[in-house]
Amino acid sequence: MSKEYAYYAFDSLVSELRGSQAQVKLETQESSPLFVTWNKREHGVKQLRGCIGTFSDIPLTRGIREYALISAFEDTRFRPITEKELPLLSVNITVLRNFTKAADAMDWTLGKHGIRVKLSRGGRSYGATFLPDVAVEQGWTKEETVEHCIRKSGYRYDYDLDDVEVIRYEGVKVGCDYDEYQHYVSQL
Repeated sequence: MSKEYAYYAFDSLVSELRGSQAQVKLETQESSPLFVTWNKREHGVKQLRGCIGTFSDIPLTRGIREYALISAFEDTRFRPITEKELPLLSVNITVLRNFTKAADAMDWTLGKHGIRVKLSRGGRSYGATFLPDVAVEQGWTKEETVEHCIRKSGYRYDYDLDDVEVIRYEGVKVGCDYDEYQHYVSQL
């Protein structure tokens, strides 16, 4: 996977914030589910700033641009990203592959698989996901990861792990920070 995916995402955000013409062109025919993650580094600490994606196959040229902007401006956990923050940002594109229904809630590998949990109660469905690197970054065990994912889904009832459906998947990730993006654009 090309680092140009990350440059393209950054360029999408920069051109939107500045009302300028996009400079990075992405040439790919690939379609895939994907997530775009923005992080901000302040005082040496990396903090999540937005992360949204789709489990639907989407042409990457369209999907990276759309989800770069959606995750920057519409992740309800955060205020929208501003132009002032650009120098502090980094972006990661995670292209999702190899979706498999897990035999049980623990049938996946830390650091290799992302998980998507599904539960239902009273006719209502609940679901959430964590990308493959989240559990490792947080220092969670598999059990803690499933528990956090269930909480993230909004499910607030007692549950038995046998009632939790887990879809595991793999992700290929590429990223860059603002300085790398600026250097790339200066070479165009």
